Amino acid sequence: MPEDDRKDATRDAVGREIEAAVNEQVTGLPPEQAEALRERIRLRVREEIERDLRERTASDRKDAARLSRDARKREKREEEGETFLRFNRNFRFQHMVMFSSVILLIITGMPLKFPNFILSRFVINFWGGIQNSTVVHRVGAGMLIYFMVHHFLYTILTRDGRRDFLLLLPKPGDAKDIVHNIRHFLGKVPDKPRFGRFSYIEKFDYWAVYWGCIIMIGSGLFLWFETDVLRFLPKYALDVAHEMHSDEAMLATLAIIIWHFYNVHFNPDRFPGTLLWWHGRMSEHEMREEHPLELEEIVARRAKESAEVTNR
Repeated sequence: MPEDDRKDATRDAVGREIEAAVNEQVTGLPPEQAEALRERIRLRVREEIERDLRERTASDRKDAARLSRDARKREKREEEGETFLRFNRNFRFQHMVMFSSVILLIITGMPLKFPNFILSRFVINFWGGIQNSTVVHRVGAGMLIYFMVHHFLYTILTRDGRRDFLLLLPKPGDAKDIVHNIRHFLGKVPDKPRFGRFSYIEKFDYWAVYWGCIIMIGSGLFLWFETDVLRFLPKYALDVAHEMHSDEAMLATLAIIIWHFYNVHFNPDRFPGTLLWWHGRMSEHEMREEHPLELEEIVARRAKESAEVTNR
């Protein structure tokens, strides 16, 4: 039934209910009193019924919207397929410590590099002055040092750490992938390169952080303990450390905002972001798009394990 016809039928039903209620209440009263009471009852009943109809309509709309959302979620789950664990809990913890420390270092360090900016003064005042801001900066530095030590031990002492470190080493195939990807972007080849566990983009991310941490921690320790450093090294060593720390901080900030944030959060395929850093999982659809070679290895390994179990 069309929507307008349904509304008309509902109004007629409401009218009949109102008249029935009115006639029941005014039976036996004088005409004038009956008419006045009839009008009051009619208005009151109409208000009540219309309010009930509005509530029912709103409830129906909410139910329809909820069912539609659930259907879209089911369709998306079916499209995404199985999920695969790419990063274990230890690795995810390291990443959370690292990005928390970097955020603290950026928001407390950049105001020192650009002290005349209004935003810089606001941030420093937010922490309660330059002394407190410096303390927070050193807390962030301590977290970054902890992350580097933890990651170093993780790389040496765990099987997953050693495996990932070897896979993150640059190889000649990465140069071929870069050329292939550029040609794909220019429309020269239809298919983009097929990556394994780590693409050249992820390798760049990793080694940029590795190199940046070494420079930032080394130069930062010089500035943190400048009195002790001056006992053994000339003043220009501190000046060099200061320039290294300042310039590398600027480079790291721009790399994170322009390179990393785009690839992880602002890329149209990922916007408004991914929760991979939290649960460590990727869907089969994402694996097929971004790491097809790794997906093929997983499928082949499962088939081999299944065959071994069957043959026992």
